[in-house]
Amino acid sequence: MNEKAQIELYVIEKVKEMRTERGFTQASLAEALGYSEGFIGHIENPKRRDKYNIKHLNEIAKLFGCSIRDFFPEKPI
Repeated sequence: MNEKAQIELYVIEKVKEMRTERGFTQASLAEALGYSEGFIGHIENPKRRDKYNIKHLNEIAKLFGCSIRDFFPEKPI
């Protein structure tokens, strides 16, 4: 099964929205996190299985100056 779950898609879209608001490109966010240039692009590509894990989200929250909770919906999906 290659499809991402709805909650995974929500989190990915939320990170993407916050990334662009803060002026990060996919490559610049990957670099700031210490990952390869294509890392974020693979996650944001709906055809790929790659997704964020809790460690990634925690590091992104630190970088963005927000709570890890900001990446999740108010109510379960």
